[in-house]
Amino acid sequence: MPQIGQRTVALGGTFEQIHSGHRRLILSALQVGDRVIIGLSSDSFILTLRKNHKISNYQSRLAKLKTLLSEINELHRVTIVPLNDPYGPAVTDEVISRIVVSPDTLETAFEINRIRIQKEMPPLEIYVVDFALGDDGKPISTSRISLGLISKNGRSLQ
Repeated sequence: MPQIGQRTVALGGTFEQIHSGHRRLILSALQVGDRVIIGLSSDSFILTLRKNHKISNYQSRLAKLKTLLSEINELHRVTIVPLNDPYGPAVTDEVISRIVVSPDTLETAFEINRIRIQKEMPPLEIYVVDFALGDDGKPISTSRISLGLISKNGRSLQ
């Protein structure tokens, strides 16, 4: 249960291959919030996404995410919930006051705020975290890792 004055931050993703970009997003959320709610794309939601790589099931991705959070000793500050649409609890939970996004999901954050305002909820403070770049200057992504182009830390494998 959140305490008075606590800042609750939301972020979402598929987290198939947990890479440097994911770490950057999560660490940024932990910096700007006391509590973090991570929406993890559900198996049914993934079916609606146009991903060009294989995606593990929810339980497997959840385990990887919990492992990362344990490694950085932050699991106690994070709640992971299934994400069944692009918005998740950010459009229903008034306790959430901030959202952390990457440049490619900024428009979703704007849409979340439009929905919140329509529901007479306060808009979220939006924090945009720049992409983590590989040594080739391009964003680190699960697609590029899956294709064998880069490592999870962005090192070129070509």
